[in-house]
Amino acid sequence: MKQFINAKEDLVTEAIDGVLRTAGGRLARLDGFPHIKVVVRTDWDKSKVAIVSGGGSGHEPSHAGFVGRGLLTAAVCGDVFASPSVDAVLAGILAVSGKAGCLLIVKNYTGDRLNFGLAAERARAFGIKVRMVIVDDDVALPDLPQPRGVAGTLFVHKVAGHLAETGADLDTVADAAQAVIENVVSIGMSLDTCTIPGSPKEERIGAGMAELGLGIHGEAGIEQVQFEGARHAMSLVVDRLAPRAGDGPFVALLNNLGGTTPLEMSVLAEELARSSIGSQIRWMIGPAPLMTSLDMRGFSVSLLSVSTVQEEALRSAVGPGGWPGMQGFGEVEVRPLPDGLSPIQPLPSQHVGNAALLAKCCTLMIEAEDALNALDAKSGDGDTGSTLSTAARALIASTDRLPLADLTQLYRAIGLELSQTMGGSSGVLLAIFFSAAGDASANGAGPVDALKAGLLRVQQVGGAQVGDRTMIDALAPALEALPDGIAAAAAAARKGADHTAQITKAKAGRASYISEASLAGHNDPGAEAVALLFEGL
Repeated sequence: MKQFINAKEDLVTEAIDGVLRTAGGRLARLDGFPHIKVVVRTDWDKSKVAIVSGGGSGHEPSHAGFVGRGLLTAAVCGDVFASPSVDAVLAGILAVSGKAGCLLIVKNYTGDRLNFGLAAERARAFGIKVRMVIVDDDVALPDLPQPRGVAGTLFVHKVAGHLAETGADLDTVADAAQAVIENVVSIGMSLDTCTIPGSPKEERIGAGMAELGLGIHGEAGIEQVQFEGARHAMSLVVDRLAPRAGDGPFVALLNNLGGTTPLEMSVLAEELARSSIGSQIRWMIGPAPLMTSLDMRGFSVSLLSVSTVQEEALRSAVGPGGWPGMQGFGEVEVRPLPDGLSPIQPLPSQHVGNAALLAKCCTLMIEAEDALNALDAKSGDGDTGSTLSTAARALIASTDRLPLADLTQLYRAIGLELSQTMGGSSGVLLAIFFSAAGDASANGAGPVDALKAGLLRVQQVGGAQVGDRTMIDALAPALEALPDGIAAAAAAARKGADHTAQITKAKAGRASYISEASLAGHNDPGAEAVALLFEGL
């Protein structure tokens, strides 16, 4: 798999320097590359308790991205998914610790426990007060003697970092960190494995499946489950968390494991709100990439049954810009549309023939969704099929409200519906098309002439003509041939659509931004949609 890296051996050190160059002077590193990779605060006051954490790289923005006021004092970075060395941890402790001492926050993996633990012993030999807490928040394997430390670690960082910043002593900070550990639970789910730099991608998750309870180092989950969408996925996660989560109220941390889009993460946030535990969640951290696993296409949920003191600590402001803060997790506020955007709806009426025709057109567009998306991916942004099918589903749902027996009002009603439900330029153009057809029909034009009037208005507003590689290349000849019957119109639409594959210089639409080589041999998706529609009819 192609990645924006140079040599895998230099990946972590180059990435750390990239972070430091964009930190505005807040951060520095110790002079120990490549074996000692430690990021420290430049504004640190050694009279306060130092908070040191870290582990393998590949979890960004954890850990270096959370070094700063109110969070970590230093982050000790290992290679990708590898614990840092004892010397690296010791260097981090010595660099930031004064008489107040140091708290080590360690995720419960053998390598981290051993290396951080031995470094703590060596630091104590230097006369430094050190306490260490072990985070074990993963509930994927409830009977495991030593559960893994995953994204719930960030709650510990935040509470400990806040108390250290306010001047609390080492025992107070460490005890507060331990109290968080005892009340936080986490579990993750992914649709795909991560890609470890320099290694082939492991393809262990089958088609249509998701992996539940996987770790942050790419290790396999406890089971593969059938993937049935965001709601079902969140339900499975909550079912594992709820019995171990305590009584609430809760702070939820919704973590992007690295490769999930922000749009999907927002859907998962909504499904968490709708879940069986949603009413007990008062606050949210995220959704955001916080404790990632390289490019893993998954998410994790962490729940903390929070006290008043912990709430205050989690709410406090921090220096690192990658920390999303804690927000209230409440109801969706809905306000009325402004005046003028709630139009008078026409009186619905019934007409068996028009209802059947409309249903057939909509069904054809829904069935063509995948094929049109694939075609659009070659010359646009891959959403033509989805855009048309979304509009088609909306029209089917609104059929009972349409004036089916009045063709003039039906054209206008379809145009209005499309303007509200269909996105992109195609939605606007089709809304204009049907609105103009309604105006022409009101002035006495027959069905074919009304549709031609709609096409003319689209050309005037959109600027595209036949030969510009748009839907007009199929729609214009189809409407010209329509008086000779639907079969003639279908043949004309198909000829026009197929001709667009030879037009390698688009003059309108998104394809006008695409190179000639990418367009050659592929029909314009809008024209193809028109051809499929007439052929289906």
